[in-house]
Amino acid sequence: MADDDKKPDELAQKPPGVAVPADSTGTPPPSSVPDAGQLAGADAEKAAMVEQAKSRVAAVKESLGEEASKAQAAPPAAPGAPKAPVKKKEEGPKPVDASDQKLVKKLKGHFNGAIGEASEFVGQVSIHIEPARIVEVCNFLRDDPETSFNYLSDLTCVHYPMRQEAPLEVVYNLYSIRRNERLRLKVSITESSGVDSVTGVWPSANWMEREVYDLFGVNFKNHPDLRRILLPPDWEGHPLRKDYPLEFIENAWTQRHLPEMTDVQREQLEQRRAYGLEILSVPQERMMREILQSGKEVMPKDK
Repeated sequence: MADDDKKPDELAQKPPGVAVPADSTGTPPPSSVPDAGQLAGADAEKAAMVEQAKSRVAAVKESLGEEASKAQAAPPAAPGAPKAPVKKKEEGPKPVDASDQKLVKKLKGHFNGAIGEASEFVGQVSIHIEPARIVEVCNFLRDDPETSFNYLSDLTCVHYPMRQEAPLEVVYNLYSIRRNERLRLKVSITESSGVDSVTGVWPSANWMEREVYDLFGVNFKNHPDLRRILLPPDWEGHPLRKDYPLEFIENAWTQRHLPEMTDVQREQLEQRRAYGLEILSVPQERMMREILQSGKEVMPKDK
């Protein structure tokens, strides 16, 4: 503070090379740096700035050394509580054997040799049935008063390409409305062997079996109208099989019904669609678009 009260002329009269006392932190005051253009010259000014930086670094090192010595002198902290062991993820439910189930025993007693492996998973029983006797078993489960599975809730299929002997597995999900109970039947077949239709047991199986035939290629014998229901009649292949390619492929149907377009025709089509002139390319779809634009109700809503 004493140097701050002095006049600039007094500070300038100090001869070069005479050190100015530093403050309590070890950092020389800014007044120690001579002004440019004085007798000290540029070299003396640079040397003073270097000395100022060195003193700051020394002060920082000294403070760090004091903190390290204090940390060493302090008593060691008490060890904390051990961490709790990582809990392993609980495994989910797994299928268990259902051979002792009352319904399974009853079916085995009525259909000797037609009932295969039975398992239970999350409270639902699944039974493998001999393909040749599936209709007979379904009739019994529907008509028997103790079972009364009078509703076919779903009929689907699963493809196992690694099973060479029977890669297709038809699944029947039955439901008893009166008893509020569900049962799953499974039949393992090949594409050539097929399986008998259960439309005579549950008429609702008609469209379900057509869908499985369309997407998996399962041949349902004695079906009243076995034909494709989702894909065009002349489509080749069954898209829900595991060996069906996922990417777009050129086949006979696309070659027949989707002729190649020139670059000019494709550009014209894109321009028309950009202006909303040709969004839909099938006449029936255009007709539906006109119906929707006119505000007509295709199907009346329930009031």
